[in-house]
Amino acid sequence: MRGAVPHSTRTIEGEARQTGPIATSAPTDNASERTATYESLRIPAYRTLFIVGAFGFLATQSQVVARGWLANELSDSNTGLGGVFMAFGISMLVATPLGGVAADRYSKRTILVVTFGMLMFTSLWVGLGVSFDFIEYWMLLATSAIQAVAFSFLVPARMALTGEVVGRELLPNAIILGQITINGSRVIGPAFAGVFIGVAWIGVAGVYYVSAALSVLALLRCFALPPGLPSGERSDRGVLREFGDSVRYVSKHRHVGLLIVVSFVCVMVGFPFVAFLPRLATEVLDVGSAGYGILAAASAVGAVILSMAIAGRSKGRAAWKIQSVTGFAFGATLIVLAVAPNYAFALLAVAAVGAASAGFQAMNNSLVLALSDVEYHGRVQSLMMLSFSGFGMAALPLGVLADEIGLRQTFAIMGALVLVAMSVYVVASRRTRRRIGEADLI
Repeated sequence: MRGAVPHSTRTIEGEARQTGPIATSAPTDNASERTATYESLRIPAYRTLFIVGAFGFLATQSQVVARGWLANELSDSNTGLGGVFMAFGISMLVATPLGGVAADRYSKRTILVVTFGMLMFTSLWVGLGVSFDFIEYWMLLATSAIQAVAFSFLVPARMALTGEVVGRELLPNAIILGQITINGSRVIGPAFAGVFIGVAWIGVAGVYYVSAALSVLALLRCFALPPGLPSGERSDRGVLREFGDSVRYVSKHRHVGLLIVVSFVCVMVGFPFVAFLPRLATEVLDVGSAGYGILAAASAVGAVILSMAIAGRSKGRAAWKIQSVTGFAFGATLIVLAVAPNYAFALLAVAAVGAASAGFQAMNNSLVLALSDVEYHGRVQSLMMLSFSGFGMAALPLGVLADEIGLRQTFAIMGALVLVAMSVYVVASRRTRRRIGEADLI
């Protein structure tokens, strides 16, 4: 049974199916596409989930800066930075199918509790390693892999639980607000981490200890969430078969499949720019750890500003327009970053990259989940997560390329690839929407 969420029956590509779009007909005016910016926060369960995300993402974003700085010190190369992300990407590629199936099969609250426990353990381990001087590069690879597994379970469960507590109508708004917590933590976490790293009595170890404490706060707050139990009977089918169902589902619904594919390509070739910000700060711009923290925070400032601007425009035709515009802007701003002549210009360019990438990612997520049946939300989200495994795996070869030809040139190539991917997507998407009927997709 599908529960209380209404679905409409329609024929797409010659096959009858049930879907759950936000609207079954094209909106007649802009007002029908608007939602109050903070509408989802009126729901108590979503407020709790919002707070959990704020603690959890602040913990991880602080740690990302510390890990990047530590990897740069231990390896002294773009290749070393890329290697940490490669470990993350490979582990996520393996674990993501399991995470998606688990989100549709087990208690989502339990998954969140366990994964925040994993994040706490890895933060504490590295912090102790730095404090007692037994830290080695391989430990960064190991903790990166463990964190990837945690995120492979955490994100699908969190997204699926979001859909349960807010309902389909508010889902896009809730996703955008969730992005605000992520990007807000990217403002606060990197800025403080960058400053703390430069303070002798705090340093990298202190950042990791703070990250561990924040993970504990997120874990404890999870107990106030609803259990998020699956509807209907628990499946006894194998994990791979259930994940295969999601692949077949997406292949039959080409509008969803195109969104997932373009997300995979753009995230894989564009998002590794965050992996190389430590080298941009130290080797290209020569601004040290504090400058690196501010640079990382600038990306998040742009993301927060844009996320707040689009939170009320997260459905209807506006969502499709924002998704396309921000996708092209993502590629263009990476090229602008490549030619930034000084630190001030680079800050503006990084803020623009952050805004564009966040808008593109948020709208892609909103559209994919709004156009997918609720019982597939966990597994479809896990397919979206594969783009971040691709991002992790692409970071290493891009790091090698940056060591060979230069970081600026590598940023320019990344931006050009994003622009090509978006151009192909727009052509394919328009054909699909004409064939299916635009009213069925918004």
